[in-house]
Amino acid sequence: METLVRSGLVYILQSYHPNINRRIVSTPKIYFLDTGLAAYLSRWDNPSVLAEGALAGSILETHVFAEILKSYWHNGMEESIYFYRDRNGKEIDFVIEKNGILYPIEVKRTSTPNSADFKNFSALENIPSKNLGTGAVLCLYPDIIPIGKNVMSVPVWEI
Repeated sequence: METLVRSGLVYILQSYHPNINRRIVSTPKIYFLDTGLAAYLSRWDNPSVLAEGALAGSILETHVFAEILKSYWHNGMEESIYFYRDRNGKEIDFVIEKNGILYPIEVKRTSTPNSADFKNFSALENIPSKNLGTGAVLCLYPDIIPIGKNVMSVPVWEI
């Protein structure tokens, strides 16, 4: 696994927890940084099947993660991206931490974002000494629009 990480093929994303020691023992997520390679290795080589198949949401999430990560690297910044999962099964695709503020992000392969898409953002409100910033649902809706209190729908091609 270390060879894949060092070669830039995959990235190991840690879970968010205010206690750094708890982050280390939590099970991380692994993302391919090349969605074409991920699709090829999954044997999804037809664009229409890739767009509509069972892995379409995962491939989109992989693409979004890679683009967010590249934006940090290309600007010479150290990434502070995590995912969130608690004991109750609440999960958030990505949490970006900056200046003590947590910015939750969900990736959805939908063109009709709604409140169910960001229902788990409230789990971050109970983290001591951290504020909750504006969240985003990255989806296929063509415009940036508010879809909840401090939550915006953002087209994936805007990242």
